[in-house]
Amino acid sequence: MRIQHPYILLLPILLILTGNAHAQTAELPGNRTTWNGFTRTDFELNGHPVTVIIPRQPAAGRPWVWHGEFFGHRPIPDIALLGRGFHIVYTRCSDLFGAPIAISHWNQVYQMLTGNHDFGPRPALVGTSRGGLYCYNWAAANPTKVSCIFGDAPVCDIRSWPMGRGTGKRSDAEVRKLQAVYNITDEQTLAEKALSPVDYLQPLAAASVPLLHVSGDADDIVPIQENTLLLQQRYRALGGNMEVIVKPGVAHVHGLDDSTPIIEFIDKHGR
Repeated sequence: MRIQHPYILLLPILLILTGNAHAQTAELPGNRTTWNGFTRTDFELNGHPVTVIIPRQPAAGRPWVWHGEFFGHRPIPDIALLGRGFHIVYTRCSDLFGAPIAISHWNQVYQMLTGNHDFGPRPALVGTSRGGLYCYNWAAANPTKVSCIFGDAPVCDIRSWPMGRGTGKRSDAEVRKLQAVYNITDEQTLAEKALSPVDYLQPLAAASVPLLHVSGDADDIVPIQENTLLLQQRYRALGGNMEVIVKPGVAHVHGLDDSTPIIEFIDKHGR
């Protein structure tokens, strides 16, 4: 009687599983193009555009990075993480300020990617400027579904921007959009009702979500004291882990000349 090696017996199953893993990515819908040498697919989900950049070799567990806004701006970290097997995802919900309607759509995208395409259960979130509202507000509602958050000069309090109730610049046009999203015309009520990340940190601290921010200390649009540093003070008071990289003399300018700290932070926690 011939006895086969256990690996030989398992080989067909392994081939099936491997094939299925690659098929999951191949089945993503949308129009295929290229982005910095990687395959890009664009599709719509319930009227909102979704972009997915596919790594050449997905890492184990299919980790992914999810952008709140301004995908493609300062792309060096994304390119590096694609090379390490991360998918990059952008969900465009412009002018929704991370309001409940935006959170609902993010929930749908999350369910699609994790439920239908085997993406990892805990993406790393990247919030650039107003994109911070989307990332933090979704994370506060789904704290166990987040591996880490990187904020790049993020808006953390709508009373600071766009309402301009502190030292930052007010934007009347953006306040009108904010009023329309929440269907609230009275600004005092708006300031109390609209979701601001600085007010909803307890769920993230309880889930031990690590945070990293990069902000300029001369930012007069999204002032560091009213946003990043206020969030850091409150998060640490709750026992949360948060690092801030301050760029001296820099205004509302994004990224770092050397993106290594951003890349390593997401790579460490995002898996």
